[in-house]
Amino acid sequence: MPVDRVELPVRRASHWLTTHPRIAALGAGLLAALGFPPLDLWPLALLGMAALAALVAQSSSWRRALAIGWLFGVAHYSLANNWIATAFSYQAAMPAALGWLAVPLLSLYLAVYPALAAAAARAIGGQRPLPVAFALAGSWIVAEWLKSWVFTGYAWDPFGLVFLGGFSRPGIAALLPWLGTYGLSGLAVLVAGGIAWLVIARAWWRVVTVFALLAIGMYLPSPPSRPGTVDFTLVQPDIPQSELDNPALYESQFQKLAALTAPRHDDGRRLVLWPESGVPDYLREGYPEQYYLATTAGGDPRYARQRIARVIGPGSLLMTGAVNLEIADKGTPDAHAIGAYNVVTVLDDKGDIVGSYAKAHLVPYGEYLPMRWLLEPLGLRRLVAGAIDFLPGPGPRTLDFGPYGKAGMQICYEITFSGQVVDPQVRPDYIFNPSNDGWFGKFGPPQHFAQARMRAIEEGLPILRATTTGISGVIDAHGVVRHVLAANAPGRLDGKVPLPLPPTLFARLGNLLPLGWALLLLGLSLLAMRRRDR
Repeated sequence: MPVDRVELPVRRASHWLTTHPRIAALGAGLLAALGFPPLDLWPLALLGMAALAALVAQSSSWRRALAIGWLFGVAHYSLANNWIATAFSYQAAMPAALGWLAVPLLSLYLAVYPALAAAAARAIGGQRPLPVAFALAGSWIVAEWLKSWVFTGYAWDPFGLVFLGGFSRPGIAALLPWLGTYGLSGLAVLVAGGIAWLVIARAWWRVVTVFALLAIGMYLPSPPSRPGTVDFTLVQPDIPQSELDNPALYESQFQKLAALTAPRHDDGRRLVLWPESGVPDYLREGYPEQYYLATTAGGDPRYARQRIARVIGPGSLLMTGAVNLEIADKGTPDAHAIGAYNVVTVLDDKGDIVGSYAKAHLVPYGEYLPMRWLLEPLGLRRLVAGAIDFLPGPGPRTLDFGPYGKAGMQICYEITFSGQVVDPQVRPDYIFNPSNDGWFGKFGPPQHFAQARMRAIEEGLPILRATTTGISGVIDAHGVVRHVLAANAPGRLDGKVPLPLPPTLFARLGNLLPLGWALLLLGLSLLAMRRRDR
Protein backbone atom coordinates (compact mmCIF):
# COMPACT_ATOMS: atom_id res chain seq x y z
CA MET A 1 0.00 0.00 0.00
CA PRO A 2 1.47 3.44 -0.93
CA VAL A 3 2.70 5.42 2.05
CA ASP A 4 0.49 8.41 1.26
CA ARG A 5 -2.60 6.22 1.57
CA VAL A 6 -1.54 5.44 5.14
CA GLU A 7 -0.35 8.93 6.09
CA LEU A 8 -3.45 10.82 4.98
CA PRO A 9 -5.93 9.08 7.35
CA VAL A 10 -3.35 9.16 10.13
CA ARG A 11 -2.88 12.90 9.66
CA ARG A 12 -6.63 13.37 9.74
CA ALA A 13 -6.90 11.26 12.89
CA SER A 14 -4.06 13.21 14.51
CA HIS A 15 -5.76 16.48 13.68
CA TRP A 16 -9.05 15.18 15.10
CA LEU A 17 -7.31 14.06 18.31
CA THR A 18 -5.83 17.52 18.67
CA THR A 19 -9.10 19.37 18.08
CA HIS A 20 -11.38 17.01 20.04
CA PRO A 21 -9.19 15.68 22.87
CA ARG A 22 -12.00 15.01 25.36
CA ILE A 23 -14.14 12.99 22.97
CA ALA A 24 -11.00 11.21 21.77
CA ALA A 25 -10.10 10.32 25.37
CA LEU A 26 -13.51 8.74 25.95
CA GLY A 27 -13.22 6.74 22.72
CA ALA A 28 -9.68 5.64 23.58
CA GLY A 29 -10.86 4.40 26.98
CA LEU A 30 -13.59 2.30 25.41
CA LEU A 31 -11.16 0.91 22.85
CA ALA A 32 -8.63 -0.01 25.55
CA ALA A 33 -11.28 -2.05 27.42
CA LEU A 34 -11.89 -4.29 24.40
CA GLY A 35 -8.70 -6.22 25.18
CA PHE A 36 -10.20 -7.81 28.30
CA PRO A 37 -12.05 -11.15 28.28
CA PRO A 38 -14.36 -12.27 26.84
CA LEU A 39 -13.55 -10.08 23.82
CA ASP A 40 -9.72 -10.34 24.02
CA LEU A 41 -9.18 -7.80 21.21
CA TRP A 42 -5.69 -6.91 22.42
CA PRO A 43 -4.55 -5.04 19.25
CA LEU A 44 -7.47 -2.62 19.67
CA ALA A 45 -6.69 -2.24 23.38
CA LEU A 46 -3.11 -1.26 22.53
CA LEU A 47 -4.35 1.26 19.95
CA GLY A 48 -6.66 2.75 22.59
CA MET A 49 -3.77 3.11 25.03
CA ALA A 50 -1.57 4.49 22.22
CA ALA A 51 -4.21 7.17 21.61
CA LEU A 52 -4.05 8.09 25.31
CA ALA A 53 -0.25 8.42 25.10
CA ALA A 54 -0.59 10.67 22.04
CA LEU A 55 -3.23 12.81 23.76
CA VAL A 56 -1.02 13.19 26.84
CA ALA A 57 1.93 14.25 24.68
CA GLN A 58 -0.28 16.80 22.89
CA SER A 59 -1.68 18.25 26.13
CA SER A 60 -0.71 21.84 26.82
CA SER A 61 -0.13 21.17 30.53
CA TRP A 62 -0.21 18.45 33.14
CA ARG A 63 -3.64 19.72 34.22
CA ARG A 64 -5.01 19.10 30.73
CA ALA A 65 -3.41 15.67 30.80
CA LEU A 66 -5.08 15.00 34.16
CA ALA A 67 -8.49 15.70 32.61
CA ILE A 68 -7.68 13.58 29.55
CA GLY A 69 -6.62 10.65 31.75
CA TRP A 70 -9.74 10.96 33.87
CA LEU A 71 -12.08 10.89 30.87
CA PHE A 72 -10.17 7.92 29.48
CA GLY A 73 -10.60 6.12 32.81
CA VAL A 74 -14.34 6.84 33.10
CA ALA A 75 -15.03 5.24 29.72
CA HIS A 76 -12.49 2.46 30.20
CA TYR A 77 -13.75 1.24 33.57
CA SER A 78 -17.43 1.72 32.67
CA LEU A 79 -17.08 -0.80 29.86
CA ALA A 80 -14.64 -3.14 31.62
CA ASN A 81 -16.84 -3.31 34.75
CA ASN A 82 -20.21 -3.54 33.04
CA TRP A 83 -20.72 -6.95 34.72
CA ILE A 84 -21.26 -5.22 38.08
CA ALA A 85 -24.65 -3.98 36.90
CA THR A 86 -25.88 -7.56 36.55
CA ALA A 87 -25.40 -8.16 40.28
CA PHE A 88 -28.24 -5.76 41.10
CA SER A 89 -30.74 -7.98 39.29
CA TYR A 90 -30.34 -10.75 41.91
CA GLN A 91 -31.57 -8.88 44.97
CA ALA A 92 -34.88 -7.30 45.90
CA ALA A 93 -33.73 -4.56 48.27
CA MET A 94 -32.78 -2.11 45.51
CA PRO A 95 -33.99 -1.61 41.92
CA ALA A 96 -32.02 -3.50 39.27
CA ALA A 97 -31.70 -0.31 37.22
CA LEU A 98 -29.50 1.09 39.98
CA GLY A 99 -26.75 -1.23 38.73
CA TRP A 100 -26.42 0.74 35.51
CA LEU A 101 -25.90 3.86 37.60
CA ALA A 102 -23.48 2.14 39.98
CA VAL A 103 -21.03 1.22 37.20
CA PRO A 104 -20.32 4.78 35.97
CA LEU A 105 -20.36 6.08 39.55
CA LEU A 106 -17.64 3.59 40.48
CA SER A 107 -15.77 4.55 37.32
CA LEU A 108 -15.76 8.21 38.34
CA TYR A 109 -13.57 7.14 41.25
CA LEU A 110 -11.46 4.52 39.45
CA ALA A 111 -10.67 7.06 36.73
CA VAL A 112 -8.63 9.02 39.27
CA TYR A 113 -5.76 6.54 38.78
CA PRO A 114 -5.37 6.88 34.97
CA ALA A 115 -5.73 10.64 35.54
CA LEU A 116 -2.80 10.67 37.96
CA ALA A 117 -0.73 8.50 35.61
CA ALA A 118 -1.43 10.80 32.66
CA ALA A 119 -0.65 13.96 34.65
CA ALA A 120 2.63 12.49 35.91
CA ALA A 121 3.58 11.41 32.38
CA ARG A 122 2.99 14.91 31.02
CA ALA A 123 4.85 16.55 33.92
CA ILE A 124 7.88 14.25 33.51
CA GLY A 125 7.90 13.61 29.75
CA GLY A 126 6.77 17.00 28.50
CA GLN A 127 5.34 16.94 25.00
CA ARG A 128 7.83 14.49 23.56
CA PRO A 129 6.27 11.15 22.59
CA LEU A 130 9.15 8.86 23.63
CA PRO A 131 9.73 10.33 27.10
CA VAL A 132 5.94 10.37 27.59
CA ALA A 133 5.78 6.67 26.66
CA PHE A 134 8.35 5.78 29.34
CA ALA A 135 6.76 8.08 31.92
CA LEU A 136 3.21 6.87 31.26
CA ALA A 137 4.32 3.23 31.62
CA GLY A 138 6.12 3.89 34.92
CA SER A 139 3.35 6.03 36.39
CA TRP A 140 0.71 3.49 35.28
CA ILE A 141 2.45 0.80 37.32
CA VAL A 142 2.35 3.00 40.41
CA ALA A 143 -1.28 3.96 39.75
CA GLU A 144 -2.46 0.34 39.45
CA TRP A 145 -0.55 -0.59 42.59
CA LEU A 146 -2.23 2.28 44.47
CA LYS A 147 -5.63 1.27 43.15
CA SER A 148 -5.09 -2.21 44.58
CA TRP A 149 -4.98 -1.03 48.20
CA VAL A 150 -6.27 2.55 48.65
CA PHE A 151 -9.72 2.50 50.33
CA THR A 152 -9.39 -1.32 50.75
CA GLY A 153 -8.40 -1.64 47.08
CA TYR A 154 -9.93 -2.60 43.77
CA ALA A 155 -7.52 -4.67 41.72
CA TRP A 156 -9.87 -5.87 38.97
CA ASP A 157 -8.71 -5.82 35.31
CA PRO A 158 -5.11 -4.60 35.33
CA PHE A 159 -4.19 -3.46 31.83
CA GLY A 160 -1.57 -6.21 31.52
CA LEU A 161 -4.46 -8.66 31.25
CA VAL A 162 -4.55 -7.87 27.52
CA PHE A 163 -1.27 -9.81 27.17
CA LEU A 164 -2.72 -13.07 28.54
CA GLY A 165 -2.97 -15.75 25.86
CA GLY A 166 -5.58 -18.45 25.31
CA PHE A 167 -6.25 -21.34 27.67
CA SER A 168 -3.45 -23.47 26.19
CA ARG A 169 -0.71 -20.83 26.46
CA PRO A 170 0.17 -17.88 28.70
CA GLY A 171 1.02 -15.46 25.88
CA ILE A 172 3.24 -12.51 26.75
CA ALA A 173 1.94 -12.92 30.32
CA ALA A 174 4.64 -15.60 30.62
CA LEU A 175 6.81 -12.63 31.71
CA LEU A 176 4.78 -12.23 34.92
CA PRO A 177 7.33 -14.04 37.15
CA TRP A 178 9.87 -11.31 36.28
CA LEU A 179 7.51 -8.32 36.06
CA GLY A 180 4.52 -8.93 38.32
CA THR A 181 1.03 -7.98 37.22
CA TYR A 182 1.51 -4.23 37.51
CA GLY A 183 4.86 -4.50 35.75
CA LEU A 184 3.17 -6.37 32.89
CA SER A 185 0.65 -3.52 32.71
CA GLY A 186 3.56 -1.12 32.49
CA LEU A 187 5.03 -3.14 29.62
CA ALA A 188 1.70 -3.06 27.77
CA VAL A 189 1.45 0.72 28.25
CA LEU A 190 5.09 1.13 27.14
CA VAL A 191 4.42 -0.86 23.97
CA ALA A 192 1.33 1.23 23.28
CA GLY A 193 3.26 4.45 23.89
CA GLY A 194 5.99 3.19 21.57
CA ILE A 195 3.37 2.55 18.88
CA ALA A 196 2.13 6.13 19.30
CA TRP A 197 5.72 7.40 18.94
CA LEU A 198 6.27 5.33 15.77
CA VAL A 199 2.98 6.51 14.26
CA ILE A 200 3.86 10.14 14.96
CA ALA A 201 7.26 9.50 13.33
CA ARG A 202 5.44 7.80 10.37
CA ALA A 203 7.55 4.65 10.82
CA TRP A 204 4.83 2.41 9.38
CA TRP A 205 6.84 -0.74 8.82
CA ARG A 206 8.10 -0.58 12.36
CA VAL A 207 4.51 -0.39 13.60
CA VAL A 208 3.67 -3.49 11.55
CA THR A 209 6.78 -5.23 12.92
CA VAL A 210 5.77 -4.46 16.51
CA PHE A 211 2.33 -6.00 16.05
CA ALA A 212 3.82 -9.02 14.28
CA LEU A 213 6.25 -9.64 17.15
CA LEU A 214 3.44 -9.26 19.68
CA ALA A 215 1.31 -11.77 17.79
CA ILE A 216 4.19 -14.27 17.84
CA GLY A 217 4.60 -13.70 21.60
CA MET A 218 0.90 -14.30 22.21
CA TYR A 219 1.08 -17.69 20.50
CA LEU A 220 4.33 -19.06 21.92
CA PRO A 221 3.72 -22.53 23.43
CA SER A 222 4.00 -23.16 27.15
CA PRO A 223 6.34 -25.69 28.76
CA PRO A 224 4.61 -28.98 29.63
CA SER A 225 3.02 -29.37 33.04
CA ARG A 226 3.97 -32.22 35.35
CA PRO A 227 0.99 -33.73 37.19
CA GLY A 228 1.49 -34.41 40.89
CA THR A 229 0.31 -37.28 43.03
CA VAL A 230 -2.78 -35.77 44.70
CA ASP A 231 -6.04 -36.88 43.07
CA PHE A 232 -8.86 -34.35 42.96
CA THR A 233 -12.55 -34.14 42.13
CA LEU A 234 -13.76 -30.60 41.43
CA VAL A 235 -17.51 -29.98 41.24
CA GLN A 236 -19.53 -27.27 39.50
CA PRO A 237 -23.22 -27.72 40.37
CA ASP A 238 -24.56 -24.91 38.13
CA ILE A 239 -27.03 -23.55 40.66
CA PRO A 240 -28.48 -20.29 39.27
CA GLN A 241 -27.97 -17.22 41.43
CA SER A 242 -31.73 -16.65 41.46
CA GLU A 243 -32.18 -20.00 43.28
CA LEU A 244 -29.08 -20.09 45.46
CA ASP A 245 -30.54 -18.40 48.55
CA ASN A 246 -33.97 -20.04 48.43
CA PRO A 247 -34.32 -22.30 51.53
CA ALA A 248 -36.99 -24.36 49.78
CA LEU A 249 -34.35 -25.48 47.27
CA TYR A 250 -31.48 -26.17 49.70
CA GLU A 251 -32.07 -29.91 49.82
CA SER A 252 -32.30 -30.34 46.05
CA GLN A 253 -29.13 -28.27 45.67
CA PHE A 254 -27.32 -30.51 48.12
CA GLN A 255 -28.48 -33.61 46.30
CA LYS A 256 -27.18 -32.16 43.04
CA LEU A 257 -23.76 -31.60 44.61
CA ALA A 258 -23.82 -35.09 46.12
CA ALA A 259 -24.65 -36.77 42.80
CA LEU A 260 -21.80 -34.99 41.04
CA THR A 261 -19.37 -35.80 43.87
CA ALA A 262 -20.07 -39.52 44.41
CA PRO A 263 -16.92 -41.69 44.24
CA ARG A 264 -16.41 -43.57 41.00
CA HIS A 265 -15.09 -47.13 41.22
CA ASP A 266 -12.25 -47.30 43.77
CA ASP A 267 -11.27 -43.63 43.84
CA GLY A 268 -9.35 -44.05 47.10
CA ARG A 269 -7.75 -40.96 48.59
CA ARG A 270 -8.80 -37.77 46.84
CA LEU A 271 -9.27 -34.06 47.37
CA VAL A 272 -12.88 -32.95 46.79
CA LEU A 273 -13.49 -29.29 45.93
CA TRP A 274 -16.87 -27.56 46.21
CA PRO A 275 -17.51 -23.90 45.37
CA GLU A 276 -18.21 -20.82 47.44
CA SER A 277 -21.82 -21.05 48.65
CA GLY A 278 -21.40 -24.81 48.33
CA VAL A 279 -23.06 -25.71 51.64
CA PRO A 280 -26.19 -23.96 52.97
CA ASP A 281 -25.78 -25.59 56.41
CA TYR A 282 -23.92 -24.08 59.33
CA LEU A 283 -21.26 -26.71 60.01
CA ARG A 284 -20.11 -25.55 63.46
CA GLU A 285 -21.86 -26.08 66.79
CA GLY A 286 -22.62 -23.38 69.33
CA TYR A 287 -24.98 -21.06 67.46
CA PRO A 288 -28.48 -20.20 68.74
CA GLU A 289 -31.01 -22.75 67.52
CA GLN A 290 -32.88 -20.37 65.21
CA TYR A 291 -29.89 -20.15 62.88
CA TYR A 292 -30.00 -23.87 62.10
CA LEU A 293 -33.74 -24.09 61.37
CA ALA A 294 -33.64 -23.13 57.67
CA THR A 295 -30.83 -25.52 56.78
CA THR A 296 -30.98 -28.93 55.14
CA ALA A 297 -29.79 -31.02 58.08
CA GLY A 298 -32.65 -30.56 60.52
CA GLY A 299 -30.79 -28.13 62.76
CA ASP A 300 -27.93 -30.51 63.61
CA PRO A 301 -24.48 -29.41 62.36
CA ARG A 302 -22.94 -32.76 63.35
CA TYR A 303 -25.44 -34.59 61.18
CA ALA A 304 -24.77 -32.14 58.34
CA ARG A 305 -21.04 -32.90 58.49
CA GLN A 306 -21.54 -36.66 58.74
CA ARG A 307 -23.79 -36.88 55.71
CA ILE A 308 -21.26 -34.81 53.74
CA ALA A 309 -18.62 -37.34 54.83
CA ARG A 310 -20.78 -40.15 53.45
CA VAL A 311 -21.04 -38.28 50.14
CA ILE A 312 -17.31 -37.79 49.66
CA GLY A 313 -16.48 -41.34 50.74
CA PRO A 314 -13.59 -42.97 52.62
CA GLY A 315 -10.15 -41.50 52.11
CA SER A 316 -11.48 -38.15 50.83
CA LEU A 317 -10.87 -34.63 52.11
CA LEU A 318 -13.42 -31.93 51.26
CA MET A 319 -12.78 -28.19 50.87
CA THR A 320 -16.02 -26.26 50.55
CA GLY A 321 -17.33 -22.75 50.78
CA ALA A 322 -19.47 -22.16 53.88
CA VAL A 323 -20.47 -19.46 56.36
CA ASN A 324 -19.46 -19.12 60.01
CA LEU A 325 -21.15 -16.78 62.49
CA GLU A 326 -19.79 -14.40 65.12
CA ILE A 327 -22.10 -14.74 68.14
CA ALA A 328 -22.54 -12.16 70.89
CA ASP A 329 -23.83 -13.02 74.39
CA LYS A 330 -23.08 -16.73 73.96
CA GLY A 331 -24.82 -19.05 76.39
CA THR A 332 -27.58 -16.57 77.23
CA PRO A 333 -31.14 -16.17 75.94
CA ASP A 334 -29.97 -12.98 74.19
CA ALA A 335 -27.32 -14.75 72.08
CA HIS A 336 -27.38 -13.43 68.51
CA ALA A 337 -25.18 -13.12 65.44
CA ILE A 338 -23.33 -9.83 65.04
CA GLY A 339 -21.34 -10.80 61.97
CA ALA A 340 -20.47 -13.60 59.57
CA TYR A 341 -17.35 -15.01 57.94
CA ASN A 342 -17.13 -16.22 54.36
CA VAL A 343 -15.01 -19.34 54.86
CA VAL A 344 -13.54 -22.44 53.37
CA THR A 345 -14.28 -25.32 55.72
CA VAL A 346 -12.24 -28.51 55.40
CA LEU A 347 -13.87 -31.81 56.39
CA ASP A 348 -12.30 -35.26 56.57
CA ASP A 349 -14.03 -38.54 55.73
CA LYS A 350 -15.41 -38.78 59.29
CA GLY A 351 -17.10 -35.39 59.11
CA ASP A 352 -14.61 -33.66 61.43
CA ILE A 353 -13.53 -30.08 60.71
CA VAL A 354 -9.77 -30.26 60.14
CA GLY A 355 -9.14 -26.77 58.82
CA SER A 356 -10.71 -23.41 58.05
CA TYR A 357 -9.88 -20.19 56.22
CA ALA A 358 -11.85 -16.92 56.43
CA LYS A 359 -11.92 -14.48 53.51
CA ALA A 360 -9.88 -11.35 54.18
CA HIS A 361 -10.58 -9.16 51.15
CA LEU A 362 -14.31 -8.51 51.37
CA VAL A 363 -16.32 -6.85 48.60
CA PRO A 364 -17.57 -3.38 49.60
CA TYR A 365 -21.35 -3.08 49.08
CA GLY A 366 -21.37 -6.81 48.31
CA GLU A 367 -20.38 -8.46 51.60
CA TYR A 368 -20.54 -5.41 53.82
CA LEU A 369 -22.04 -1.94 53.61
CA PRO A 370 -19.52 0.83 54.27
CA MET A 371 -20.88 3.79 56.25
CA ARG A 372 -23.99 1.78 57.11
CA TRP A 373 -25.14 4.55 59.46
CA LEU A 374 -25.46 6.88 56.45
CA LEU A 375 -26.34 4.61 53.53
CA GLU A 376 -28.92 2.30 55.12
CA PRO A 377 -31.38 5.13 55.89
CA LEU A 378 -31.07 6.10 52.20
CA GLY A 379 -32.32 2.65 51.19
CA LEU A 380 -29.01 1.09 50.19
CA ARG A 381 -28.32 -2.55 51.06
CA ARG A 382 -25.67 -5.20 50.56
CA LEU A 383 -25.96 -7.32 47.41
CA VAL A 384 -25.38 -10.55 49.36
CA ALA A 385 -28.41 -11.93 51.15
CA GLY A 386 -28.72 -11.33 54.89
CA ALA A 387 -28.93 -8.42 57.30
CA ILE A 388 -25.53 -8.67 59.01
CA ASP A 389 -22.17 -7.73 57.52
CA PHE A 390 -19.38 -10.16 56.79
CA LEU A 391 -16.19 -9.74 58.82
CA PRO A 392 -12.64 -10.00 57.41
CA GLY A 393 -10.29 -12.87 58.16
CA PRO A 394 -6.57 -12.48 58.92
CA GLY A 395 -5.21 -12.89 55.37
CA PRO A 396 -3.44 -15.65 53.40
CA ARG A 397 -2.77 -18.85 55.33
CA THR A 398 -1.26 -22.17 54.28
CA LEU A 399 -2.85 -25.28 55.76
CA ASP A 400 -0.86 -28.52 55.71
CA PHE A 401 -3.01 -31.57 55.03
CA GLY A 402 -0.23 -34.13 54.84
CA PRO A 403 -0.79 -36.47 51.88
CA TYR A 404 -3.25 -33.97 50.37
CA GLY A 405 -0.54 -31.30 50.21
CA LYS A 406 -0.12 -27.80 51.60
CA ALA A 407 -3.11 -25.73 50.51
CA GLY A 408 -3.36 -21.99 50.13
CA MET A 409 -6.87 -20.55 49.91
CA GLN A 410 -8.31 -17.43 48.30
CA ILE A 411 -12.07 -16.99 48.15
CA CYS A 412 -13.63 -15.44 45.05
CA TYR A 413 -12.57 -11.76 44.59
CA GLU A 414 -9.40 -12.23 46.69
CA ILE A 415 -7.61 -13.93 43.79
CA THR A 416 -7.45 -10.59 41.91
CA PHE A 417 -5.00 -9.03 44.37
CA SER A 418 -1.49 -9.45 42.99
CA GLY A 419 1.11 -10.08 45.67
CA GLN A 420 -1.51 -10.75 48.37
CA VAL A 421 -2.56 -14.36 47.74
CA VAL A 422 0.22 -16.45 49.34
CA ASP A 423 1.14 -16.96 52.99
CA PRO A 424 4.57 -15.28 53.29
CA GLN A 425 5.61 -17.71 56.02
CA VAL A 426 4.74 -21.03 54.35
CA ARG A 427 4.55 -21.42 50.57
CA PRO A 428 1.68 -23.73 49.56
CA ASP A 429 1.71 -26.46 46.93
CA TYR A 430 -1.45 -25.09 45.31
CA ILE A 431 -4.16 -22.49 45.81
CA PHE A 432 -7.85 -23.37 46.12
CA ASN A 433 -10.06 -20.55 44.80
CA PRO A 434 -13.77 -21.27 45.38
CA SER A 435 -16.08 -18.65 43.92
CA ASN A 436 -19.66 -17.76 43.10
CA ASP A 437 -19.66 -15.92 39.75
CA GLY A 438 -23.38 -16.39 39.13
CA TRP A 439 -23.85 -12.67 39.87
CA PHE A 440 -21.77 -11.32 37.06
CA GLY A 441 -23.31 -11.96 33.67
CA LYS A 442 -21.16 -12.81 30.65
CA PHE A 443 -18.20 -10.47 31.18
CA GLY A 444 -17.39 -11.07 34.87
CA PRO A 445 -16.65 -14.83 34.95
CA PRO A 446 -14.10 -14.91 32.09
CA GLN A 447 -12.34 -11.85 33.52
CA HIS A 448 -12.24 -13.45 36.97
CA PHE A 449 -10.86 -16.71 35.60
CA ALA A 450 -8.20 -14.85 33.61
CA GLN A 451 -7.00 -13.03 36.70
CA ALA A 452 -6.68 -16.35 38.53
CA ARG A 453 -4.43 -17.48 35.67
CA MET A 454 -2.24 -14.40 36.21
CA ARG A 455 -1.81 -15.28 39.89
CA ALA A 456 -0.76 -18.81 38.91
CA ILE A 457 1.92 -17.52 36.52
CA GLU A 458 3.42 -14.84 38.72
CA GLU A 459 3.50 -17.06 41.83
CA GLY A 460 4.45 -20.29 40.01
CA LEU A 461 1.59 -22.14 41.73
CA PRO A 462 -1.31 -24.20 40.36
CA ILE A 463 -4.80 -22.88 41.09
CA LEU A 464 -7.90 -25.02 41.44
CA ARG A 465 -11.05 -22.99 40.89
CA ALA A 466 -14.52 -24.33 41.81
CA THR A 467 -17.51 -22.08 41.11
CA THR A 468 -21.28 -22.45 41.37
CA THR A 469 -22.03 -21.65 37.71
CA GLY A 470 -18.62 -21.46 35.99
CA ILE A 471 -15.99 -20.89 34.84
CA SER A 472 -14.31 -23.65 36.91
CA GLY A 473 -10.98 -25.22 36.14
CA VAL A 474 -7.50 -26.32 37.05
CA ILE A 475 -4.66 -23.97 36.08
CA ASP A 476 -1.06 -25.14 36.18
CA ALA A 477 1.89 -23.07 37.39
CA HIS A 478 2.54 -21.78 33.84
CA GLY A 479 -1.01 -20.42 33.58
CA VAL A 480 -2.15 -23.15 31.20
CA VAL A 481 -5.70 -24.42 31.77
CA ARG A 482 -5.40 -28.20 32.12
CA HIS A 483 -9.07 -28.88 32.96
CA VAL A 484 -12.08 -26.60 32.50
CA LEU A 485 -15.86 -26.55 32.94
CA ALA A 486 -17.65 -23.93 30.87
CA ALA A 487 -20.17 -21.54 32.36
CA ASN A 488 -23.79 -22.55 32.94
CA ALA A 489 -23.29 -26.31 32.79
CA PRO A 490 -23.12 -28.80 35.68
CA GLY A 491 -20.15 -31.11 35.77
CA ARG A 492 -17.11 -32.40 37.56
CA LEU A 493 -13.41 -32.63 36.85
CA ASP A 494 -11.15 -35.48 37.95
CA GLY A 495 -7.38 -35.55 37.73
CA LYS A 496 -4.17 -34.89 39.62
CA VAL A 497 -3.18 -31.53 41.07
CA PRO A 498 -0.33 -30.06 38.96
CA LEU A 499 3.01 -29.58 40.68
CA PRO A 500 4.22 -26.13 41.72
CA LEU A 501 7.34 -24.45 40.34
CA PRO A 502 10.19 -23.17 42.52
CA PRO A 503 9.44 -19.70 43.94
CA THR A 504 9.51 -17.09 41.17
CA LEU A 505 11.28 -13.76 41.41
CA PHE A 506 7.90 -12.16 42.01
CA ALA A 507 7.10 -14.71 44.72
CA ARG A 508 10.29 -13.62 46.49
CA LEU A 509 9.99 -9.85 46.04
CA GLY A 510 6.25 -9.25 45.71
CA ASN A 511 5.20 -5.82 44.48
CA LEU A 512 8.62 -4.37 45.17
CA LEU A 513 9.46 -5.91 41.78
CA PRO A 514 6.97 -3.92 39.63
CA LEU A 515 7.67 -0.78 41.66
CA GLY A 516 11.34 -1.23 40.80
CA TRP A 517 10.40 -1.44 37.11
CA ALA A 518 8.36 1.74 37.55
CA LEU A 519 11.38 3.61 38.90
CA LEU A 520 13.47 2.36 35.97
CA LEU A 521 10.90 3.52 33.41
CA LEU A 522 10.56 6.92 35.03
CA GLY A 523 14.35 7.23 35.06
CA LEU A 524 14.48 6.35 31.35
CA SER A 525 11.92 9.07 30.68
CA LEU A 526 14.12 11.64 32.40
CA LEU A 527 17.17 10.33 30.53
CA ALA A 528 15.34 10.59 27.20
CA MET A 529 14.40 14.19 28.04
CA ARG A 530 18.02 15.08 28.83
CA ARG A 531 19.33 13.53 25.62
CA ARG A 532 16.89 15.58 23.56
CA ASP A 533 17.86 18.76 25.43
CA ARG A 534 21.50 18.46 24.40
